[in-house]
Amino acid sequence: MPSVQSGGDTQAGDYVPLAHRVPDLGALELLLAVARLGSLGRAARALGITQPAASSRIRSMERQLGVALVERSPRGSRLTEAGVLVTDWARHVVEAAEAFDAGAQALRGHRDSRLRVAASMTIAEYLLPGWLIALRARRPGTAVSLLAGNSGAAAERLLAGEADLGFVEGLDIPAGLDGTVIGHDRLIVVAAPSHHWTRRRRELTATELAATPLILRERGSGTRQVLDAALAGHGGLADPLLELASTTAVKAAVVSEAAAPTVISELAVREELAARRLVEIPVAGLRLVRDLRAVWPAGHRPAGPARELLGLTRGA
Repeated sequence: MPSVQSGGDTQAGDYVPLAHRVPDLGALELLLAVARLGSLGRAARALGITQPAASSRIRSMERQLGVALVERSPRGSRLTEAGVLVTDWARHVVEAAEAFDAGAQALRGHRDSRLRVAASMTIAEYLLPGWLIALRARRPGTAVSLLAGNSGAAAERLLAGEADLGFVEGLDIPAGLDGTVIGHDRLIVVAAPSHHWTRRRRELTATELAATPLILRERGSGTRQVLDAALAGHGGLADPLLELASTTAVKAAVVSEAAAPTVISELAVREELAARRLVEIPVAGLRLVRDLRAVWPAGHRPAGPARELLGLTRGA
C-alpha cells in the first residue's frame, strides 16, 4: 500500500492528526468576528468571552499556523494579509460546520419524534402506562409505540433494531444487551377461593408446588424463568395444566378454574386479592423475587426520549 502523505514531504510515519494542525472552530469563529467587527474587544463580547481570553486564543492560533493574523492598535484590530486569507478559508470551514450541525439537529429531531418500547407483559400492563403518561407530559411531540410480549421477545426486538428501549423481568440481562435494575417484583401463588389449598392449615411446601400442574405463562416469560430456577432443587416444575401468553389470560383462567392455581406477579393481582376473587397461598421457605430491568443493545446507552423514559422508571 502506498504511504500516506499530508502536505509537503511529510510521510505516513510522521503524520500529525488534523486536529493538531488546524485551529478549532472556536478560534476560527473568533477570527471571523474580528474581521466583521474590527475590534478584538467587540469580537470577544459578541462571543461571550473576555478580551484576555480572546487575545490568548488569537496568539495560540498564530503560533499554530506560524503566521501573524491580527494587528492590534489603539484604534482597533485589523487583519494582516495572511489573516485575510486565513479568514476566507475559515469562513468555508465554519459554514461547513454549521451545515454539519444542522444535519445533526435534524437527526436528533427524527430520533426524538418517536420512541419504540418493547416490554414484558407485566411491565407493559401495570407499570408502563404511568411512565408513558409522565413522558407524554414532558414530550408531547414524541410518538410512542409499545410492543408487548414476554421478556425473551422484548430482548429479540431490541437486538433486531425494532425497539429503542426494553423492559424485562428475570434473573439476568439477556445476552447482547446492557441494562439496569429499575425495581423488583414478587411472585406469589394464588388460587380461586374454592380451591382446596385455600383451606390448608399449614403452609404449602416448595415440593408440593413443584409437583402440581399449574396454569402458567409460556416459556420465555420472566415468570417461568424465575419459577423454573426456584423449583429446580425441589424436583423441578411439573408440566403445566395450561400455558397462556398473557397475564390477563392466566388470571381469568385461575378465577374460573378452581382446579389449578398459578404463580404470578403480585402487581398483577392486587385488585383480585382485594376483592377476594383470588387468594394468596403461602409457601414455606420459598421466596420468589425477580428483578425488573430496563435494557438496551450493548454499547448503545439510551438517548433522547428513551433516556428520559429510563429516568422516569427509577424506583419501580
